[in-house]
Amino acid sequence: MSATSIETAAPGRQIRGPSALGGDFRRFVNLTRTLAVTDFKLKFFGSVLGYLWQLMRPLMLFGILYAVFTHVVKLGSGVRFYPVVLLSGIVLFTFVSESTGGSVGSLVDRESLVRKVHFPRLVIPLAVVLTAYFNLLLNLIAVFVFMVASGVTPTWRWVELPPILLFLGVAATGVAMILSAAYVRFRDVRPIWDVALQLLFYASPVLYPIEKIGNDHLERAMMMLNPLAAALQQFRHAVLDPSAPSAAAAAGGAQYLLVTLAIVIALFGLGFMYFNREAPLIAEEL
Repeated sequence: MSATSIETAAPGRQIRGPSALGGDFRRFVNLTRTLAVTDFKLKFFGSVLGYLWQLMRPLMLFGILYAVFTHVVKLGSGVRFYPVVLLSGIVLFTFVSESTGGSVGSLVDRESLVRKVHFPRLVIPLAVVLTAYFNLLLNLIAVFVFMVASGVTPTWRWVELPPILLFLGVAATGVAMILSAAYVRFRDVRPIWDVALQLLFYASPVLYPIEKIGNDHLERAMMMLNPLAAALQQFRHAVLDPSAPSAAAAAGGAQYLLVTLAIVIALFGLGFMYFNREAPLIAEEL
C-alpha cells in the first residue's frame, strides 16, 4: 500500500492519513514550491508599496537599535562596519523568526489542505520556511547595498554565504517541523516559542559583537553552540570583516563547531522523525 493511501477501516479502528512526504517525491517538491510562491505573492497582493513593507520592519528595528546601541549604550564602539553587522544580524534573525514562528500554527491554519487525503503534510511547514527564504534573499539585497555604501570590500570569502544560509535553514526547518506538529496537540507551543525567540535574540551576537563578551573562552564556546550565533559570526567574518573572529575562532577551535553541526543535524533528524510520526494523525487531532 502506498504512503498516501488510506487503510481499510476495520470496526473500531482509526483511519490513518498520509505520511509526511507522501508517495511521490517530485510531487512533494512541486507542491512545496507552489504553496510557497503562492503565499509569497498573496502577502503583497493589493499592496501599493508591496515588498517595501517587508523591508520596513527590519529597517525600522535597525534604526531604533542603531540609535540606542551607538549613542546610548555604545556597544558598537570600535567595531568595524557595526551598522552593517547590526542590520545583517537583524535580517538573519528575522528569517529564523519568520520560518519557525510562522510554522507553529501552519497546519492548523491550513486545515482544509491537511484534511485532503493525498496531501503530504510536510509540504505546509516547509512552504513556510521557503517563503521565509524568499523574504531573506530580498532583504539581503538591501543589506548588500548598505554594505557597498559603507565601504565593505568584496572578497573570495563571500562564497561562504550559501553554506551559511543553508546551515541556518536546516536548523530552522528542524525546529519548524517540531513546532508545527507539536502545536496540533499542544496549543501552549506558540507562547512558549514566542518567549524562546526573544531569548534567542539576546543569546546571539545580533546587538553586540562577540568581542564584547570578554576573554572568557568558555562563554564564547557556549554561545557558538547556538546555530544562529555561529551563523551570524561566520557571516560577519566571511562577508563583512575578515579581521573579525570566525565562528571557529570564537568557539576556540574548528573541532568545537562540530558539536554545533551535530546539534543542527540532530534538530533536523528529530524534527523529521517526530513530524513523520504525527503526520498520519494530524487530521484527526484537528
